[in-house]
Amino acid sequence: MSYRHVLVAVAVTPESHRLIEKAVSIARPTGGRITLLTLAADPELYNQLAAPMLENLRDLMREETQLFLDELAARAGYPIERTLIASGEVSEHILAACEEYGVDLVICGNHNHTLLSKVTCSARRVVASSRVDVLLVPL
Repeated sequence: MSYRHVLVAVAVTPESHRLIEKAVSIARPTGGRITLLTLAADPELYNQLAAPMLENLRDLMREETQLFLDELAARAGYPIERTLIASGEVSEHILAACEEYGVDLVICGNHNHTLLSKVTCSARRVVASSRVDVLLVPL
């Protein structure tokens, strides 16, 4: 089966490069499209601790997340159609992106000790309610 549009759920970690490599290997033979989606870190805890000094922390963290996505895209060796930064429940954003952008494969990382573990936990919900294939890549 060939896939026309692959959504890759990444985290701001070096392991995300492996997920991109997998997506490229799947999309390249058919000229498929790739979209990257990640969660922005939520600075609310930090804002409560030092609110006056860190009021722009959310913007800074979002900018750093976008820079990481830009680096992933630049190093992919294949065109990345779009990058998405979400906040909140990642599985909801994955399902919405699948519907909105015509995604037919979702790729998620699978390990137990970092932010990607949140994606893994959410992957169960994605798999349970998804209308597209979901590939879990061991990291």
